[in-house]
Amino acid sequence: MPTIHSVLIANRGEIACRIIRTCRRLGIRAIAVYSDVDAKARHVRLADQAIHIGGSRPAESYLRIETILAAARQSGAQAIHPGYGFLSENADFVEAVEAAGLIFIGPSAASMRQLGSKAGAKELMQTHGVPVVPGYTGEDQAPALLRQQAELIGFPLMIKAAHGGGGKGMRVVRSLSEFDESLSSCQREAAGAFGRDRVLLERYIEQPRHIEFQIFGDAHGKIIHLNERECSAQRRYQKVLEESPSVALDEALREAMGAAAVAAGKAVGYRNAGTVEFILGADRQFYFMEINQRLQVEHPVTECVTGFDLVEWQLRVAAGEALPVAQSEVKSRGHAIELRLYAEDADRGFLPGSGVLHRLSLPADGDGVRVDAGVEQGDLVSLFYDPMIAKLIVHAADRPQALRLAADALALCDVEGPASNIGFLERLIAHPSVTEGRIDTGYLDRHLDQFTEQPERPPAAVLAAACALHLATEREDSLSLSRQGEDRHSPWALADGWRIGQPGQQPISLQWRGHTLDFVIEGHADAFLLHLDQTLKVEVVRREHGSISLRLGESSDAEVLRLAARQPGHDFLIHHQAQRYKFHPARPFEFEGSQDSGANTVRAPMPGRIVAIQCQTNDQVSAQQVLLVMEAMKMELSLRAPRDGTVAEIRGAVGDIVEADAVLIAFEEG
Repeated sequence: MPTIHSVLIANRGEIACRIIRTCRRLGIRAIAVYSDVDAKARHVRLADQAIHIGGSRPAESYLRIETILAAARQSGAQAIHPGYGFLSENADFVEAVEAAGLIFIGPSAASMRQLGSKAGAKELMQTHGVPVVPGYTGEDQAPALLRQQAELIGFPLMIKAAHGGGGKGMRVVRSLSEFDESLSSCQREAAGAFGRDRVLLERYIEQPRHIEFQIFGDAHGKIIHLNERECSAQRRYQKVLEESPSVALDEALREAMGAAAVAAGKAVGYRNAGTVEFILGADRQFYFMEINQRLQVEHPVTECVTGFDLVEWQLRVAAGEALPVAQSEVKSRGHAIELRLYAEDADRGFLPGSGVLHRLSLPADGDGVRVDAGVEQGDLVSLFYDPMIAKLIVHAADRPQALRLAADALALCDVEGPASNIGFLERLIAHPSVTEGRIDTGYLDRHLDQFTEQPERPPAAVLAAACALHLATEREDSLSLSRQGEDRHSPWALADGWRIGQPGQQPISLQWRGHTLDFVIEGHADAFLLHLDQTLKVEVVRREHGSISLRLGESSDAEVLRLAARQPGHDFLIHHQAQRYKFHPARPFEFEGSQDSGANTVRAPMPGRIVAIQCQTNDQVSAQQVLLVMEAMKMELSLRAPRDGTVAEIRGAVGDIVEADAVLIAFEEG
């Protein structure tokens, strides 16, 4: 039985850092690989050795099988861990690794080939008694036949890429009139993401829940499951929040689904870590979706509730060891939740972002909080890869405590540089659909405005807290300066608006979401009048690390509010009613020029590649008509006409790489 002493990690970012952590604990040498843009990445800094494998695009580096094998030979690695994504579910890669005399830390190529096609996997599961969703999985992909099968299945239905995953190549079609366009788009996305455009059709289960079971198999024929994770909080089929255990399962249903998951693994002689994904309908009937043949992004929630290190299990199983526990020994303790922190802008349709993380504040590990991050402050979030910043995982005695712990942990997070989804996550975990445990996979897409709507102006309590922090900061700064002078007690050194013979007034300006808010305050840092639409009396009752308590109003029984508040860098960050408000000090009453509405152009919202142009010069187009499709950070972006008009110029061609804000289509003036 071989002992693994060195592992090459054929991946990057968060998962590479995660694998390195376990390797280091076990005394295993960890070898990283990196592309041009990743030369200074965190996983490179953490590894015992790092080898350059090519250009920044995945096809030039992390997807190059021979280059990765050459790096393994150069480093003397004994095994290769694929992480997730890239080559992790590529059977050709597995065979090449084994042919090179190396250990592949994952399932066999044979099981990958059986499961690599969603269509073939469904047929296989059906023969082994695992329930599947009715649909069409045939090889005949003639559009006319697919359209005919769609009519037989009925609407709504789902078109899914037969090869691949991660929410790519999936479309819900609700009527026959939508089918042709959805099929074309799905096939194009599937071909771009997975190299094959084959699709399958299946009945769309309305308002389902997504329940998945972690399975593990060893080389001795033993397969067990480690209970479930619920991943029903999704946006465009991408998981946003994962938790274990699921509130939707009782013990009888958990046992039935667990048995089906093990049966699915046995159908292909599964080895190492895998995840069997199910749809759970409102009628409590469940159906097989697919087996992900790798470690999942959300594996930490299973680690938290079971106490097992799944990466360690992967390494031991790959070395030929038997699974360390029997099914009866798998217990779930407490409740765990994972949230995915991304560089994406919720206010602009969740467009992925890129750029340097000028500031990155994350909570420290410990006391039920775990952070798995692939970047640190000063690192680059690259446009070439998934824009994940970190995974925030919490573990508590029960679900309500876990949700409170997640809220507290999120309040400690802050990103400056690319936009982030922190505010969206805060609203998500406070939403009744989540707190009451009734969210389904389509809820976010149906009600996204409930999670992204922003107030026109911050509440008065929030403005009062921001002004109090601003005044306190000015006072501290002035005291610091006065200590350098001759008279430390001079009233002229204090920035409190004090004047001879009249109440002190001073202007304060704060920038919020691109707007400048101007106020006049009267008083000092501990008690002042804030002149808004009406005058508000503010008294600072208590100021401590991470919070501020204010008495708002005139009477002695006026309302006292405690708000989470802190000062990351020069900014002020206030939390109130599951909403975060971030302010930046500005010059009072500064003039703001108007911005071009851009109604005569269509611009690239971010760096990416043009994959389709659906208009020509001189075309008459309608507002919101799709004119061009871009691919960026593993997703398709449809760019639409800003108004009715005539296309004057198209600046680019299919395949071109364009920069953010580049003009792609210009309209005639009108």
